[in-house]
Amino acid sequence: MGLFDKVKQENAVPAAQPQSGNRTVAVQFAKLPDTLAEFQALPQAQLSTPFDTAAMAVLALCFYPDNAQLSLEMLDVLKGPKPLSAYDKQFIRDRLTGKDYVPRSYFEGASPKNNYLPSEPYTIKVSENPYSYQEQGYAKLYLQSGGADSPRPIQLRLAKDGKWYLWEQFLLADIRQPESADPWA
Repeated sequence: MGLFDKVKQENAVPAAQPQSGNRTVAVQFAKLPDTLAEFQALPQAQLSTPFDTAAMAVLALCFYPDNAQLSLEMLDVLKGPKPLSAYDKQFIRDRLTGKDYVPRSYFEGASPKNNYLPSEPYTIKVSENPYSYQEQGYAKLYLQSGGADSPRPIQLRLAKDGKWYLWEQFLLADIRQPESADPWA
């Protein structure tokens, strides 16, 4: 069973995804991983750009509802030399409990109307703006959720090895719930 199989619905209508910033990069995943090894084998796992690392963070968070341990291992890979703290793990657990749709809302085509089912090929758009690189060695990029009005920031840090690692993410704030769970929709 694939990562998003249980949320597929027929005749889903994808929402338009607004773009922000000077440049937006569409990071596409040809195949979604099932294991940590497959996650690390993805081309984006080279972490050569902050855009790739940001998209990989969303992908790792998508695993949390079904396999929290695997998700945290994936995030630790993205965190590089600074693994997740106990606080980080608690924060992720608190934010994703009962809200498995939040991380997948960052994929293209995911909206409240279709239970946040992403369209294929699986694509995450990551944007920069004129202020993204103000601090030396850091990048603050933005991702648009299909259930939020404004983009959410994620901060990456460039390490000595030339890779961009996950520094901070602000991707787990509340969004509109899926229409299937909304009694007022």
